[in-house]
Amino acid sequence: MTGGGKRRPRGAAGPAGDQCEKNGDVKKRRSNQADIPDSLRQEAETCYRLRLPEDFYQFWKFCEELDPEKPSDALVSSVGLTLVGPYDVLAGKHKKANSTDLDFNLHWRFFYDPPEFQTILVGDSKTQYHMGYFRDVPDELPVWVGANEAKKGCVIAQVGDNVFAAVKLFLSKKLKEVTDKKKNAILKDIDEKLTRTAKELGYSLEQKTMKMKQRDKKVVTKAFHGAGLVVPVDKNDVGYRELPETNANLKKICKAIVDAPTDDERLKAFAPIQEMLTFVQFANDECDYGMGYELGMDLFCYGSHYFHKTVGQLLPLAYTLLKRNLFAEIIESHLASRREERVDQLAP
Repeated sequence: MTGGGKRRPRGAAGPAGDQCEKNGDVKKRRSNQADIPDSLRQEAETCYRLRLPEDFYQFWKFCEELDPEKPSDALVSSVGLTLVGPYDVLAGKHKKANSTDLDFNLHWRFFYDPPEFQTILVGDSKTQYHMGYFRDVPDELPVWVGANEAKKGCVIAQVGDNVFAAVKLFLSKKLKEVTDKKKNAILKDIDEKLTRTAKELGYSLEQKTMKMKQRDKKVVTKAFHGAGLVVPVDKNDVGYRELPETNANLKKICKAIVDAPTDDERLKAFAPIQEMLTFVQFANDECDYGMGYELGMDLFCYGSHYFHKTVGQLLPLAYTLLKRNLFAEIIESHLASRREERVDQLAP
């Protein structure tokens, strides 16, 4: 994170393409596909233009067994989680919506959700707790499931490499908090069913799997959200160069801009960012696309509208250069309609 815009020596960081092969193996390992019609799968994936992993569908079947009438609400009263996002397509909720210009890129997209994050479960609305799939590349399967509380900030925590593991972790925390014996018994019952189903299907219930650790090795920088950014870095170390500021310093610069008492002061406070934008142009010319990606993501995560214009210059370009065009589209849509409330696009 520190240094004067030089490239950091990278270990044996393979190209991002490695992920494809790993994800490809998942299908082979689990021949037991969830009993969900291909047409419905296709509809969910077409709405989002993203491939969904098998655990997404298997978890829907699991919730169907708990509540055949309303699988989306199967965990609401007991666990406090609702199935949303692409699950709304499985539930047919999108068909009841009267809006024709429904943008699934923004459906359940919370204030700090980067394009890499796709919400699938929501919890406490007071903190805006939500879980979602995190993808490094839009045309690959997710690398893990993350959780964020939008009312508290931009940090995304890793909670497992599949939705069963993520909910299991949530359940185990809940079990420690609940003192009511009756509620505890209900939670234990769900926990046992979930554990059994996950084991039968061959899903790991660890919070951090080997696959996730391997992905961590490819991370070039943690970024403000802590989820890490992955860009292809070749054997000559081309792909990423560090920002000339540490995370702590960059946050100080951002704070000075946001807290500036006048527009003139704000313009002066923007000088270090302007300088970094020049560095990013040099980096992009030399194929170190990760630098603009990092600066854009950090400014997005800081959350102030003062940075939206700069983010709009940095991130769509970075994503396009990295051939992650869908993410470029998502960030543009999000910046045009970035809101703290009413993130359910299907709400009346």
